Amino acid sequence: MITTARLCHFARWTFTGLVAASFTLAVARTPAAFADGITITPAPGDKDGQHWPRWRGPSGQGVVPDGNYPDQWSDTDNVIWRVPVPGAGNSSPIVWDDQIFLTTAYDDGRRRSILSFDRATGEQQWETFAPVDADPERAHGKNGWASGTPTTDGERIYAYLGNHGLLALDLAGEVVWHADLGDISSLHGSACSPFLHGGNVIIYQDKPGGGFVAAFDAATGDEVWRTARQATVGWGSPIVIDIGEREELIVSSQHRVTAYDPGTGTELWTCQGNSVEVTPTPAVGHGLVFASSGRAGPTLAIRPGGSGDVTDSHLVWSELRGSPFIPSPLVYGDYLYIVTDTMGVVTCYEAATGELVWRERLPAETTGEAYSASPVGVDGRVYFTRDSGETFVLRAGPEFEVLQVNHVGEPMLASPALLEGRWYMRTRGHLMCVGR
Repeated sequence: MITTARLCHFARWTFTGLVAASFTLAVARTPAAFADGITITPAPGDKDGQHWPRWRGPSGQGVVPDGNYPDQWSDTDNVIWRVPVPGAGNSSPIVWDDQIFLTTAYDDGRRRSILSFDRATGEQQWETFAPVDADPERAHGKNGWASGTPTTDGERIYAYLGNHGLLALDLAGEVVWHADLGDISSLHGSACSPFLHGGNVIIYQDKPGGGFVAAFDAATGDEVWRTARQATVGWGSPIVIDIGEREELIVSSQHRVTAYDPGTGTELWTCQGNSVEVTPTPAVGHGLVFASSGRAGPTLAIRPGGSGDVTDSHLVWSELRGSPFIPSPLVYGDYLYIVTDTMGVVTCYEAATGELVWRERLPAETTGEAYSASPVGVDGRVYFTRDSGETFVLRAGPEFEVLQVNHVGEPMLASPALLEGRWYMRTRGHLMCVGR
């Protein structure tokens, strides 16, 4: 049933100076009593969330257990250390015990590596290059050649490096195995962050004439399974969710969201509705999978567990426009938060129903400033970082309130890592630690 309030969602723009929109709302299915219990499968070796072992952290979606994290900083205030990072890249830091890992690239993508830094001091410990001589694939200037965040199980670090393959190192930086995946000729390059599940490393790569989703043995690098995909563009990352009776590997990409059996690669269901170009990683909560696609395209709320084409049966609610092209959605408490890339418009929905709670534009000195980092929720606050290096701190909940704006003094496109009261942030040229 569609209420008057829902029909008016996109006419209720509350920030000053933006013309009221007239976007069309997709038909919403009546939400049933969905279980809140679906979760992203825990990272191997980190079932209690004692590390930040992968893209978007232990939760897999940027939600952090409360921990007295500072909500104010600058390029000097609350900065514990700040060190240069060689090369160039937008991958996020991951943290295991006393080590921080990043990927980076040199010479316009001709050389790519994994770096280790000491967590206490920021000192660089080692750097290991991918053992392959490969021409760089075409990449968008904003993407580059080191956008995929590595992952770790506490024994090895795994990184997907596009034309330079899939690389596994031990914690001392020694090469354990390397899988050469051949030429990755995709519009704007590669950006997938690997997902560890069931002893396998799972990635997907959409490209003309040979897209795939595949699993590789984490110990040996041997290919376990590979499923062909028809999508030609896409820069997101897979997740695996546990819905109780089974697990589902979720890939949100061109035109549709697809679920696979993570053990075999068999397709389970698809849901239509995505736009052509998709970067955000899905978020989960309130019994739903939330997938956003750009540019300023739809956001879909899908009930998992179906079979075949579930567009008519499992698409619970959908907003046709206003979604991000790059930042992933954030489910924090009862609410779903998204931010548009170019205008900095944050929208808050009731996650379970899609009811619009508020929509506001973040303060900006100039219009069109971009957002790439994915938002974070912690200590009752949500954080949105602009590419110019400003982080907006909002109070989580049904009222729009900006509490703080923090500046680090240089561009920042990577999403942060948070652990034990400290923020680890990658800027254009540095890695920095923020804490009280």
